[in-house]
Amino acid sequence: MTSSPSGPARAGYAPFAHLTVPNAALYRRVMGAFLAAKERFAVHLRPEDVHGALPPEHRPADLDTVVKALDSLVDWGNLRADPDTSRVTAVEDFYRKRFIYQLTQAGEAAEQALSAYDEALGRRGALQAVALHDIVTQLRALLVIAAEQEPDAAKAHLALSALTGRFGALAENARAFMGSLQRTIDLHDVEVDVFLAYKDRLIQYLERFIQDLITLGGRIALLIGELEDQGRARALLRLAAAREAADAAPDEAESAEARAYERWAARWAGLAAWFVSADGRESQARLLRGRALGAIPQLLTVVRQLNERRAGRSDRSADFRTLARWFAEAPDDEARHRLWRAAFGLYPARHLTVDADTLDRRTVRPVAASTPWAEAEPLRISPQLRRTGSYERRGKARKVQDRSEQRRRLAEIAARQAEETAAARARLATNGTTRLSALGELDPAAFGLFLGLLGDALATWRPGMTTTVATSNDGSMEIRLTALADGTTAEIRTPGGTFRGPDHQVEITDLPRIGRIRMDDTPTWEER
Repeated sequence: MTSSPSGPARAGYAPFAHLTVPNAALYRRVMGAFLAAKERFAVHLRPEDVHGALPPEHRPADLDTVVKALDSLVDWGNLRADPDTSRVTAVEDFYRKRFIYQLTQAGEAAEQALSAYDEALGRRGALQAVALHDIVTQLRALLVIAAEQEPDAAKAHLALSALTGRFGALAENARAFMGSLQRTIDLHDVEVDVFLAYKDRLIQYLERFIQDLITLGGRIALLIGELEDQGRARALLRLAAAREAADAAPDEAESAEARAYERWAARWAGLAAWFVSADGRESQARLLRGRALGAIPQLLTVVRQLNERRAGRSDRSADFRTLARWFAEAPDDEARHRLWRAAFGLYPARHLTVDADTLDRRTVRPVAASTPWAEAEPLRISPQLRRTGSYERRGKARKVQDRSEQRRRLAEIAARQAEETAAARARLATNGTTRLSALGELDPAAFGLFLGLLGDALATWRPGMTTTVATSNDGSMEIRLTALADGTTAEIRTPGGTFRGPDHQVEITDLPRIGRIRMDDTPTWEER
């Protein structure tokens, strides 16, 4: 049995002491037996119960080993021992050492922390496209609840719980997946055939998720904006907080609702920040999409390096290994010196600088590279360079330039570009369904915006589809594209030429500005 720690360690992190002592594996299995018993609502265990619960292949031969382990865990604070009087039948039995054991609060907390640690190490994560659909469904359900004259608190609480649970799983798995993806990109000495086969499936997986994120990310941002409009999200959060606070203990009843509302407001703010960009901050969904898009060329770079390695092409590490072998095989030190000079060219310097006059003199009177320093033409050095180490003369610092005119011009350019973008959005908005051929002539700004929207829509097009919906990267516009079976051709004229293609039905909507709730005690609506 290991002696227990004392002092601050005993009062602080002693429940973790069993991880760094001999027989740590046995202590972990014993604690696992108590956790399994707790799931069966068994509070106390006797030593023979623990001994029987251990896996047969790891079970100690005698019961005393288990008893010693239990006593050590009691010393560390993981377990609590109480006298076992349930089987006492005579006075002599009171003097025998019999105990029943149960988990302490500290021991249970330590095991939960260790379980979370083990789970995090084994987690690979995933990009859950299905979770995006579930989030859309839950947000629409919240809109329906908010539209009721008297929203049901139970429905609101259940919908918000399902929404935040699904979103939490999506965010956590996305973080874990991108971390494991980076480790995959950084692989070294990997089996080439295995990696190449995995690469194809991984790229298809990334492309599929990116398409779903483009399609659904803007839709989720729009739904969040509709819920935040007129304080509907705040009202639902209040209902959920009040229902959650109904189960609070009597001594916490007064502040329970306020604390519950703060928790729900923080969860909602995290959801909004994940899908809605703000001034000076990109949304997490947009950052994730950029990171996933950037991972594809990085994977292809790894594949190219692996192919080069398989083809036997030389790289720097191979060159240095070959050079090291040549040094080892050199017959003497003189040969090694020659090899050093040939490989690295680290000859002694004969001149500090070369200017135009030096080059002219060298053209007239060339100096061989083998000329020793002492026999070469001397270099004239300025006394100022020898004294100060610089050719520059000391003097007054240059005046600070006034750049207010340049800043004013940049502000004018930014304002003009914003006006052009707004005009292009207004020009493209169809106010209903129309044909591509009916768009008429577009100026360069409107045509560039139209091409971006059309590209987003076509990126989501799958075989067999006749209609698709996509949202622009900034969530400002939505396009609904429907294929036509009449075989007609659409022409859109621009100053740079005519754009032709199969005609479609199209509906382009200029989405409203998405506001946000300031999550404090008195949420307010702000225009972004």
